[in-house]
Amino acid sequence: MAYSDSDDRVGAPATRSTAAQAPAAVKILIAGGFGVGKTTMVGAVSEVVPLNTEEHLTVAGVGVDDIDGVDQKATTTVALDFGRITVSPQLVLYLFGTPGQERFWFMWNDLVHGALGAVVLVDTRRLESSFASVDFFESRGVPFVVGVNCFDGRQDRTESEVREALDLDPHTPVVMGDLRQRRASRDLLLALIELLMSGPAQLPGHPVAAQPGTIRTM
Repeated sequence: MAYSDSDDRVGAPATRSTAAQAPAAVKILIAGGFGVGKTTMVGAVSEVVPLNTEEHLTVAGVGVDDIDGVDQKATTTVALDFGRITVSPQLVLYLFGTPGQERFWFMWNDLVHGALGAVVLVDTRRLESSFASVDFFESRGVPFVVGVNCFDGRQDRTESEVREALDLDPHTPVVMGDLRQRRASRDLLLALIELLMSGPAQLPGHPVAAQPGTIRTM
């Protein structure tokens, strides 16, 4: 390409300035068992049209995918969901929803690379379906919060019952709500951000790490 030396010199400072003003990008995983609401949550909070890899369930999955308790579910994520939220001019969250079926768990090892934190969604009717997600993040030292999906406001278990069933660390936040609603999903993500800012894994380049209240802009 025919760029002159003078053009390069003029363009260089602008490039550095743009980089300096770019917001910190934080990767967050949304995990949990089959049919707990991961795709729905990403769609509820994403400021852009979410990317998803939903495919229709077919007879080929009979005996392979456990649909007990979610027998009305017609589609499933076969790769990932992706969404984005701008929390502030200094911070952007990139959300990656993981597939829930056991046959796709091998993808979690790739998706977790670069993730600063995670959300584990649970359905109180099928708490056991999210055991693997809790174990996965605990074994890798990835901070996470638990979101209890109370569909239509129904709350079948108390927070203490959920904690006991999942054998959670006392410091792991648990947020209960209908995560199909933007406000409930937003509060869950804010709980994760505050968890990250309170521990050793500070948000990279985020100037309000010591002031959690200033991030409530989603």
